[in-house]
Amino acid sequence: MKQIAKRPVALEPGARGRTRQAERTEATRRKLLAAADRIFARDGFEAARLEDIAAGAGYTRGAFYAHFGGKEEIFFALWEQWVRQRIDSITAAMRQQKSPQQKLAALRKYYAEIAKDRRLVLNSLEFKLFALRHPEAHARLQVRHRRLRATWGELIAELLKALGRTLPISNPAASAACSSLAQGLLLEQLVDPKSLSEKEVRHILGLFFDSIFRGKCGQ
Repeated sequence: MKQIAKRPVALEPGARGRTRQAERTEATRRKLLAAADRIFARDGFEAARLEDIAAGAGYTRGAFYAHFGGKEEIFFALWEQWVRQRIDSITAAMRQQKSPQQKLAALRKYYAEIAKDRRLVLNSLEFKLFALRHPEAHARLQVRHRRLRATWGELIAELLKALGRTLPISNPAASAACSSLAQGLLLEQLVDPKSLSEKEVRHILGLFFDSIFRGKCGQ
């Protein structure tokens, strides 16, 4: 039976206009986020100026406010972008492995090298300090942290089930502990590299990961 080739659905002029507008809006947001990433890393969150972020992306302050309500909002958007990229990255790395043991090794390797992301760690630390001094930002950060922990918790729970293990602490606590140690060690290494090398940071993180994820078998 002869098949009839499907013709591409033609968009009406108004729909094409809306599509192009959406593409331009997304492109502008990406540029603003990239500029904010650079400015926050260079100046710190509290010292960073909206004018510098807008100019770094090639836009005016007014254009910035057309896409973000302020400095906190663009930081949250940037932070969620970082988190999404990290989760996608580790999920992809684990899916490439076949056995649960190989998946655990991939997760360990990813975690041991996480402190190498200097910009992410420093921006995250600085914003957490800001949030602790500002109740509204603190509440928003808590919501996002809990959502992140839940996502990581699902990933960890699936892996532990395949391994037949349980953790000595809750999944959210394990995620928080691992993240906090990585950030703390990187900060110490940046303050005095002679007292703590990058290689030592990775080794310590690996040891800590093993102590948490060795878990208990058959439970």
